[in-house]
Amino acid sequence: MKLTARSPVVTLIALVLAVAAPSGCAGVGTGNSSGKGASGAGLDDPAKKDIAMRLVSSAENSTLDWKAQYGYIEDIRDGRGYTAGIIGFCSGTGDMLSVVRRYTKARPGNPLERFLPALRAVKGTDAHTGLGRPFTEAWSRAAGDAAFRRAQDTERDRSYFDPAVRQAKKDGLGTLGQFIYYDAYVMHGAGDTAGSVGFRTIRSQALDDDRTPTDGGEEGTYLDAFLDARVAAIRKEPSHSDTSRVETAQRVFVHEGNFGLETPLEWKVYGDSYRIKGPGGS
Repeated sequence: MKLTARSPVVTLIALVLAVAAPSGCAGVGTGNSSGKGASGAGLDDPAKKDIAMRLVSSAENSTLDWKAQYGYIEDIRDGRGYTAGIIGFCSGTGDMLSVVRRYTKARPGNPLERFLPALRAVKGTDAHTGLGRPFTEAWSRAAGDAAFRRAQDTERDRSYFDPAVRQAKKDGLGTLGQFIYYDAYVMHGAGDTAGSVGFRTIRSQALDDDRTPTDGGEEGTYLDAFLDARVAAIRKEPSHSDTSRVETAQRVFVHEGNFGLETPLEWKVYGDSYRIKGPGGS
């Protein structure tokens, strides 16, 4: 604790509060206002949101250049069909269908519209029936259309970013916790599916072990519990068994007490090292 010159009364109050505050586990920042960068800006601040997108892109696409991923598409053989776009929309889970529907509403007659029946048919499977190379090429070309990029942005916010940040704020979490929830939403989805544990179950399991800051828990210990539950969920999926996006990235920020997700940030994913010097920088 760094003490500065102040009146005896203020000093006494500060010392009483410091003694009364619960202590956290070694090496883990605790409380909403403790740790590095406990600022008022949440993940929905544009600069913080950009950082979040770069962090996700390092895990999803092995690059910090998330804005170059609108045209990305491939089958990564995880049982979800094609994975594509800025956060990995999938033909098998239905969010890719939502993107194309949204794009078609904004731009009727676009090259992806004709694949809507096929996307509806393959939802819930890993099939490429009616899609294939014509679809993947059309998806990549559509990335040059601002309406298509907006459709991806809107679906990301509606299905993943907004509900994650909203729940994190209800739980009393700072910017880092909001990002941890968001990344879990991106990778696992909101609810359980066949062979996959969703965000709600992960959070429920974390609550079995610890309390959120809103309920009187400490931010660092609760986030550690959430990440423990998430690691367990990842290990249940053979195609997503690598836990480095948690252990050598998010867990590092938690143990640094960087609850404001303040730059500079350094982390590793799948053995690759990344660094963000500051907002908007590399």
